[in-house]
Amino acid sequence: DVYKRQVLASIVGTLLLNSSLALAQEKMEKVTASWLPIMQTMAYYVALEEKLFEKAGIEINSVKFQNPNQIIDSLVSGQADFGPPGAAAGITALAESRYPGTFKVFGLQGGGIKVGMINDGLIVSNASTISSFKDLKGKSIGTLPGIQWKTITRYILRQNGLDPDKDVRINEIAVPMHIPSVVAGTVDATLSLEPVGSIAVASKEARRAMTNPVATFIADPFYSGVSVLSTKFMKERPEVAKKVVAVLDQATKMANENFDKYRPIIAKYTAIQPDQVQYVAQPYLRANKDLTANDVKSYQALVNVFEKEGVLKEHMDIQKIMLKPTDFK
Repeated sequence: DVYKRQVLASIVGTLLLNSSLALAQEKMEKVTASWLPIMQTMAYYVALEEKLFEKAGIEINSVKFQNPNQIIDSLVSGQADFGPPGAAAGITALAESRYPGTFKVFGLQGGGIKVGMINDGLIVSNASTISSFKDLKGKSIGTLPGIQWKTITRYILRQNGLDPDKDVRINEIAVPMHIPSVVAGTVDATLSLEPVGSIAVASKEARRAMTNPVATFIADPFYSGVSVLSTKFMKERPEVAKKVVAVLDQATKMANENFDKYRPIIAKYTAIQPDQVQYVAQPYLRANKDLTANDVKSYQALVNVFEKEGVLKEHMDIQKIMLKPTDFK
């Protein structure tokens, strides 16, 4: 009798446990995120590692892309609900101009001279005499694939008195090939996002001729990455969208305050090797709740570059796509 009661109690306990687990799973909201394996996405890696989404009742379908255009395409087409930190800031603005009312930006990522955080560098070989963009006349520069970095590069060349169509050859190069291309002499320099510069310096294969050139010529701080919500997701599931913002605000705070603690996870989510993570520069990450008028002004400066270069056909006021508390109503 005692044995039967124990077996029965065990069965009932298991059934109760299974039903409560099933209920918990039913309550979990499924949300799709499209992300890039770069340093600016750091807060998202922290959120995944610390299971912050699960704690908020969200089950994440995490989709990795190598091309920033694909992230924005997935949001426009409704295949994804949000782009975590590191989505391309310029491409987001271009897509919003084509499809008005599609996005809300709720975080910015980059670097700056005054804050002492590196976002990008002008990378050259150790033997190179290039010390600035002015020295690129008659030479070639490699940049990230896609419209954002090509436009930024063209603008900076103009700021340095060069004609990007006549004086310099611009080559779009996949990120893993930036250092090898400079070392082999395929290009004379690259304008590269972190962690390319940190790896170049650490490996002693190449060097930074300039640190944070984009902040020098466009805005300081400079933000090339954004966190983005699709307005479709916000309208259909406002409470869940609000939780996503809260989770990434929390993760951004954790990444900023304990960067060295979270360094090892960089190798798990990006192409950086475990023995290289110690050299990687800390990104400048801005949570939604901490954004200032100066941050928005810096983002506006980048968007204005697209207008000046003729890529954006009309002026865009970036305030219109920045997330406001009233947007969830």
